[in-house]
Amino acid sequence: MLAAVGEVIAVKGTKILVKVFEEYNKEFLYYQGIQYKGIAIREHLIVRRGFSDIICIVEGEYLDETRAESTDEKISYIRKIEVKPIGYISQKKFTEGIKHLPMIKDSVHLVAESSLRLVYGDTENQSDFTIGTLMREGIAVCLPWLNLFNTHIGIFGNTGSGKSNTLAKLYSVLLSKLDKKNVDSSFILLDFNGEYTGGTQFINESNKTVIQLNPLKENAPKIRIREQEFWDKDVLRILFKATENTQTPFIGRVVAGREKFNERDDSTKKFIEATVKKAFTTSSPRKEMKELLLNVAKSLDCKPLVETLEQIAWHSSQNKFYLPKSATHPKKDIWFNSDDSEYINHFSENFIETVALDCFQELSIRINLQLINDLSQGFVQFEHIQPLLGRIRESSRLLKNLIEVAKGDEESYDKRLLTIISLKLCNDQSLKKVAALLIVRHYYYTHRETVNSPPNKTVHFIIDEAHNILSQQSVREAETWKDYRLELFEEVIKEGRKFGFFLTICSQRPADISPTIMSQIHNFFIHRLVNDRDLQLLENTVSTLDNLSKSMIPHLAKGCCVVTGTSFDIPMIQQIEQLKTEQQPNSGDVNLLELWKIEKKTKSQPKRRIGRRK
Repeated sequence: MLAAVGEVIAVKGTKILVKVFEEYNKEFLYYQGIQYKGIAIREHLIVRRGFSDIICIVEGEYLDETRAESTDEKISYIRKIEVKPIGYISQKKFTEGIKHLPMIKDSVHLVAESSLRLVYGDTENQSDFTIGTLMREGIAVCLPWLNLFNTHIGIFGNTGSGKSNTLAKLYSVLLSKLDKKNVDSSFILLDFNGEYTGGTQFINESNKTVIQLNPLKENAPKIRIREQEFWDKDVLRILFKATENTQTPFIGRVVAGREKFNERDDSTKKFIEATVKKAFTTSSPRKEMKELLLNVAKSLDCKPLVETLEQIAWHSSQNKFYLPKSATHPKKDIWFNSDDSEYINHFSENFIETVALDCFQELSIRINLQLINDLSQGFVQFEHIQPLLGRIRESSRLLKNLIEVAKGDEESYDKRLLTIISLKLCNDQSLKKVAALLIVRHYYYTHRETVNSPPNKTVHFIIDEAHNILSQQSVREAETWKDYRLELFEEVIKEGRKFGFFLTICSQRPADISPTIMSQIHNFFIHRLVNDRDLQLLENTVSTLDNLSKSMIPHLAKGCCVVTGTSFDIPMIQQIEQLKTEQQPNSGDVNLLELWKIEKKTKSQPKRRIGRRK
C-alpha cells in the first residue's frame, strides 16, 4: 500500500475531514513503479482502521485560510478534503455500507487498482463481462452480469448521449458468451426506428431473426399470435377502438358465441344458415338485415347468394321483405314472413360450403351475423354498432399485413436466440402502439403459461425508444385504450420477474414513462439528461443514486453513464466502449462534411521569396 498521503482530523457522523500532506498535492503520484492519480473529486481513498480498510470517496476540498502553520517564517495553507465512507475491505472482500468509522489521526492512503476492482467488480471474474472502463481511473471492471440480467434494466439519456451504443454493447457481450444451442432463453428486441436491423449487430445471422413489419405490403413478415389471443374481447376492443358501453359488450357476445360452438367443424356454416332464416322470418325484420347478409355473402365470395339477395326488396309501408315477380316466379310477389318457410329453406341452400377463412374474414362474418340476431331481438340500435363495422372493414386491410394467426398447435414464433422486430415502416403512430402491445402481450402470456416454477427458461424483452409505447402523456388516444396499454406493461414489470420475464427499457425521456413502471426498474444506465422533469423523476425513483453522481448527470460526456442499482454495491461512472463500425446501431450523427461535398481547407503556407537580400 502507498505511504500515507494524509490523516483524519475530524469526524462528524459520516462526514470525515482529512488533512492532505503537502508533498502529495500533485496530479500524479508514483510508488514502486506504479502510477497513481492524485487526490481529486470522486477519487477513492482508504482510511486504515485496525485490520480493516475503510473505502471513502472524495466529495469536496478547500484550503483552511483561518489557520496557518509557520515554518521557517514561511506561511503555507492546509489543504483539507471532505470524504464519505462507502464500505470497507476485509479479508480481500469489499462490503458496502458503514460498519467502521475512522478516528482522528488515522492514516489515509490512495487506492491501488486491485482494491478498486474489489470495490466495483468480482476479482475472480474480473475480465469476464466488461463493457467499458471507469471514467476517471480508466480501469475495466466486471459487471455482475448474472445478477444484472435477472432484473429489469433501464437505459436513459438524451439523443446523442450514447444510450443506443450502451444497449447494443451490453447485449452483444452477453450474447457472445451464451452457448446458443443449450440456452433455453429468448431475447426479443422491439425496434421502433430500425436501428438494430444490420446483419452483424448483436450476434451472427444464423442465431437471430429480423422481422421488418410493413402494413402497406402484403407479403411482408408478420406478427405471429395464437388463435385464442386474437379471439379475445380485450384484444378486439383495442384493435378496432370499440366504445365501452355498447360496442365492447357486443364484441363480447361475438366472442362468447364463437367459443360456445367452436368445437364443431361447421359452426360458422350453421350460424349463417340459422341467421338467414331468422333475418327473413322474424316478426320484427329490419331493412339493414339485407345489407348485413350481403356483407356476409361477399366475404364468402358466394355469387349465387349475392345475386339472390340483390333481388330482394324492402316494403317500407308493411316493414317486410319480399321478392318481386320475375322470370323465375312470374305469377306473384313472394313475401317473407314467419309462416313462409318453404322458400326460405330453398333460399338458404344457395349458400355454398364455407371456404377456408382467415380470422379477419371470420370476424367480419360473425360481427354481421351477430348484429342481425341482436337486431331481431332488440338488443342493440343499428346506429350504435354501424361505426364499429366500418372500422373493422378499414382496419382489417392494414392489420392483415401485420398479424398472422397461428392455428392449433402450430408454433407461434421462431425459436432462435434473438428476434428483432422493426416498426420503422409503420408510419401510423397508433398502429405502432397496437403492434407493440400485441407483441409484448403474446410473448408474456405464452411464456407465463408454459414456464415452470421456479422458471426453467427466461424471456428478455428489450424496448428501444420505449416512450413510444410506455408514455402516459398521449392525448390522441382514448383513455380506456391508454389505461389497458399501461396496465399490461405494469403487470409485466411487476409480476414478470417471478416468471423469468425481464424488461430492458431504453428511452430519451424517462419522465414520459409511467411512474409505476419506472419505480419497478432495478438497475440503471443513466447517460446525459438535462431536462428538469427527467432529473426530478430519477431523484425520486433511483434510491441508490448518490448526490455527487446525480449532480454529474447533466454534464456527462458522450458515451459516459452512471451505472447504479440493486446489482451494484455503489454507483460508478463508466465510459462505455464504442462498438466496431459494422456493429454500431444506425443512430449516429450525419456526416454533413461528406454529404454536402465540402472540401476541407488546409492552412496555406506563406510564399517564400527568392532573391537577393538587401
